[in-house]
Amino acid sequence: MDQNSEECTKKIRTVNLDKLIDDFSQIEKKMIETAGKNNLLDIQLEKTNSLLKIMQTKETSMKEVELNEEKHKELMARKEMEISELNAKLRTQEKEKQNEILRLHLEFDTKLARAQTKSKSYPDTTILLQSIYRRKLQHLQEEKSKEIASLQNTIRDLEQRLAACKDTRLMRRRF
Repeated sequence: MDQNSEECTKKIRTVNLDKLIDDFSQIEKKMIETAGKNNLLDIQLEKTNSLLKIMQTKETSMKEVELNEEKHKELMARKEMEISELNAKLRTQEKEKQNEILRLHLEFDTKLARAQTKSKSYPDTTILLQSIYRRKLQHLQEEKSKEIASLQNTIRDLEQRLAACKDTRLMRRRF
């Protein structure tokens, strides 16, 4: 039995070793498959994380386009208010200048009439006074015209800035 048991033990060892090698091979294959799947999952996780970062960046930038848009709206409202105030100021100044011109014209006519009645004997003096008053009147009219032109240029400039802000806002909305 001694020999028989040795043979039996050898067979068992042989069988067990073959089975062990087969089992080890199977386990090794499963580990390789699992490692491959893990690598694929890691790649997908990296892609997902990068997409998440991109989306977060986009969301942050969108929150910023909205804040900027609100700021632009406030700025445009202020500029529109400033333009309307300047228009009102321009109209007021224009009325004041017209009133001043009328007052000076009446004053001139009155002084001219007085001068004509007093100095019928001095025709050169009357002409001289008329030319002085005309120059004064012309000077005031030129000042008024310059001031009106300056205010109109300011208004035109503000309106162009406002239009540019609106165009910029519309372009940003499209994107």
